[in-house]
Amino acid sequence: MRIFIDTNVIIDVLAQRQEFYKASLQVFKLCEIGKHTGCVSSLSIANIMYICRKALDKDTLENAVQNLMQIFEITSLTQRELIKALNMDFSDYEDALQAISAQANKADYIITRNVKDFKNSNIQAITPEKFLANMSVN
Repeated sequence: MRIFIDTNVIIDVLAQRQEFYKASLQVFKLCEIGKHTGCVSSLSIANIMYICRKALDKDTLENAVQNLMQIFEITSLTQRELIKALNMDFSDYEDALQAISAQANKADYIITRNVKDFKNSNIQAITPEKFLANMSVN
């Protein structure tokens, strides 16, 4: 299964946000062992470097990003996708870009904590917890 990982889920792991860390880390591990193919937008990598630069020292952050690139496929955005996202019915352009990237990379799900932000996505968005619960049923 191909899953698209939203930026907030990655930051939950890197920052070890207690409330969200465990489930998000489990999703990472499923991708790391090859049970699922995880995709992350190049936009997320840039955002992570920017957001986490104050919380993590430079070497730790660079190592974390290199590890992400080992675990996940990093997707790019084309000019066509950037334009398409402008015309989507999303309140946040970054979320529209994530949805477009997930769709372009044929993801089965978008894994995010902000499911409501993806209500207009063609790819179903679910939380890490719900994804893990669904996987244990199947």
